[in-house]
Amino acid sequence: MINIHVQILLIILLWNSDCQIIPRIEECGLSCSQGVHCKSKPSSDIFNSFCHDAPTSLSSTILKSMKISTVIKCVQGSPCSLHLNIKGSLSLDENIRGLEICSLSLDTQQSQCTNVRFARKKSKMLNGKKVQVQFNCFEVNVAQHIYVTMKTVPNYCDVKMSQEYYVEDCKNSDMGKYIPACLAGKLDYNVERARKIISVNVSNFLRDQDYYVRLCHKWFTCEDVGQFAVIKGKDALKSVSLKYSQLLPCLCIEGWLAVPDARRIQLCPFENDTKVLWDNIVYNPATQTLAWEPACPVLVTVNLCRLTKSNDHCEDIQNSSKHFPEKQVKYSRVDTHPRLCMKFTTKQGSWVKCPFAHGEFPAWKMRTAAVADQIQVFFTSQTKAHFSVLVCNKTQLASCDLLGMHHSVSAGDSVSITMSQEMCGSTICIQGWRTDVDYSVPLQICDIHCGFRGHTYGNGSPAKAMTHRMKSMHSLH
Repeated sequence: MINIHVQILLIILLWNSDCQIIPRIEECGLSCSQGVHCKSKPSSDIFNSFCHDAPTSLSSTILKSMKISTVIKCVQGSPCSLHLNIKGSLSLDENIRGLEICSLSLDTQQSQCTNVRFARKKSKMLNGKKVQVQFNCFEVNVAQHIYVTMKTVPNYCDVKMSQEYYVEDCKNSDMGKYIPACLAGKLDYNVERARKIISVNVSNFLRDQDYYVRLCHKWFTCEDVGQFAVIKGKDALKSVSLKYSQLLPCLCIEGWLAVPDARRIQLCPFENDTKVLWDNIVYNPATQTLAWEPACPVLVTVNLCRLTKSNDHCEDIQNSSKHFPEKQVKYSRVDTHPRLCMKFTTKQGSWVKCPFAHGEFPAWKMRTAAVADQIQVFFTSQTKAHFSVLVCNKTQLASCDLLGMHHSVSAGDSVSITMSQEMCGSTICIQGWRTDVDYSVPLQICDIHCGFRGHTYGNGSPAKAMTHRMKSMHSLH
């Protein structure tokens, strides 16, 4: 229950930070409590960096408090800017001439300082009075990490206040309305496939500012695809045309204002069109290596599979499953049979690609012939190859249980398999595959019916001559 309460509190805090109203000002400056005259000037006094021992009469808690917030300065005719609003309080003392307030950007290590001085006559008269000081002229950037310090002038050791502060980011609604870096714009597009052009129209951004648009491939970052285009702030037409080479799932349109640290907006309209990714399959005959390299990052499981004779199912080959993201999926010593394929499975579905289906590479064939009480199995191949063959019982679509023993044979040779009555039936198959490669498609010739002329078995009925339901000789390739 505690964890749930913590999560709810975090959600409320984040929601409040996004919806928090940031005050707007027209000009920045310094103000002090009523009756206290003060003025400020930029400080670069290096000597105030070194502290002195405080007088015994000076309390170390003379600096009472420091609060930091953000304000938006908007002047008509100019872009709005962000400023720190620093409020501090202290007790006036005859030993203090003023305050030094500094802000340091922990992102860039750039610092800004101002020196606040009190009128000496007034400060003596108001000795011990609590004074409020407010300064809001330090300009900052969106989502900046700031370190603020407040010290006395002179700088007395151990009399100091400091605080870290994070400037709001572009999720804040006021930031999105007024700060140029957060006005990312709105992108609309149209694809001209014949010309391979994407036309992009931009709206909802500062009209007097230039705007950049580009195409990119989104990996960990968005990598450039060609040159970016510039929409000039003075142009009446806020659109550009960008050429592409291929519509990929990771092809995105990115736009941003031509100002430092501008927020970028991305539109990736083709991210569900993953079908194009499965075409990049390459086979190297010298190493017998089959490889696939994605043009885009994608969560996918890759398998080698055997395409069935009906072409409506591809059965996975054992121990061939690989999971992406990887730079490349590679299979070594692969059989180039036309029915050996690659299967790609994502949450959108499965796709099968058969790189050897068009006959560019040599394929092997298996055929059988019935001779008396035996099945003779022949293998032919245009290249040197070795095979294994067995009889199996196909009880399920993707599995065939071994009956008897394995037989080894080379291309151009044959092997004879003696069939017993227990090894005959509608689910019986002769299965063969290459053994001189790591990944081979197992081919099957099934539906074998047989019997034995002149022999009588336990049920007393005479056996028929061994037959193959379709014909006495059968081939598969």
